[in-house]
Amino acid sequence: MPQLNPNPWLMIMIFTWLALLLILMPKTMQHKPTNDIIIHTYLQNLTPWTWPW
Repeated sequence: MPQLNPNPWLMIMIFTWLALLLILMPKTMQHKPTNDIIIHTYLQNLTPWTWPW
């Protein structure tokens, strides 16, 4: 059964993870969002809910 032979697939998996970790991750971590992050303070505007029943 050739699918159980880890010889070519193990190297493909290792090279894929190395490319992901060494090349793609630093590029995605340097990305800056275009919009500023706004933190809303919703806790200050809380009012109790009066149920009609």
